[in-house]
Amino acid sequence: MATLLQGTIRPQAGDLVLARVESIGQHKTIHLEIGRKSSLFVGDEIIVCYGNRYAPDQFEAFVPANLSPCHLVAAGGLAGLVQTQNMQMDLPTQITPLGLVGDHTGRRINIADWALPGYLLRDRQPSSNLSHPKVLVVVGSAMNAGKTTLAAHLIYGLVSAGYRVNAGKITGTGAGGDLWLMEDAGAAKVLDFCDAGFPTTYRITAEHLEQLYRSLLGHLSADQPDFVVLEIADGLYQDETAELLKADYFRQSIDGLFFAARGALDAAGGLHWLQQHDLQPLALSGLVSASPLAMRETALATGLRALTLEELRSRTVLNEILQHQWPTPLSTPQLLGPQLPDSYAMAS
Repeated sequence: MATLLQGTIRPQAGDLVLARVESIGQHKTIHLEIGRKSSLFVGDEIIVCYGNRYAPDQFEAFVPANLSPCHLVAAGGLAGLVQTQNMQMDLPTQITPLGLVGDHTGRRINIADWALPGYLLRDRQPSSNLSHPKVLVVVGSAMNAGKTTLAAHLIYGLVSAGYRVNAGKITGTGAGGDLWLMEDAGAAKVLDFCDAGFPTTYRITAEHLEQLYRSLLGHLSADQPDFVVLEIADGLYQDETAELLKADYFRQSIDGLFFAARGALDAAGGLHWLQQHDLQPLALSGLVSASPLAMRETALATGLRALTLEELRSRTVLNEILQHQWPTPLSTPQLLGPQLPDSYAMAS
């Protein structure tokens, strides 16, 4: 970082920008690279990067067309222009860009300049004798359905059982919290889309989505862990999430799917969507597992028992789940019935 680029410039996603904090709104802190949240004050000068954001529980934002005042739209350090926001959120923190950050030649600096080298990940061949880690994917019904928590406790359970686990987040908005939680759970290596050069994955092309997925899975598989646990952000209806789940290259690369839901209704709706696209979860968990009553409703509506976080960490439960060949057929949903399934098994 050696120069400041000003004037008539159109920012691009991933460009670094020096900005001054004008007012404190929803985001009152910013994540530091050392893993600490730093409190913001009016007048602070911060270096963040431009990016689009998709967050129904917070903001929808886009890269602005110029260096005019905009907003801090994510605590990871994302600058954008808010178009819509959740009514439960405070107004966004306002920032004024002072210029793009450039190198000594005056070329703008973008986080894509530090992307991991591309990794050629070939589709799995049924007859191949090569050893592959088991790839387990966590998806959810919506933002804040408990996906990252599910992934972390799944990682912890696998590590506690003696397996070596790498982990990654394929889509979403760049921030430290989710990755640090996966590291704390015991993952040996953790990567996300930022490591592939994308500050967020909202509005990226289908070609770039495939490239970053293959690259991250390739890097996470290269040192031959026993398992790779991947989180896919947001809900099933989010464009990039839906596109990835429908892609043949994704389906060919995974060994199991875990589904996080907030409650019985979106658990049933989400399972229906997944079944329509020939995807069958090994297990169901997420925010719904915080309520015994919601778990009972979910079991009656779907035929699946929602696993608690304690059960996700249990070696016995994980072994019973992973011994089932994926995909596992659902038991017939019961609209009425007094008993929960007695077994942890996912099939009738």
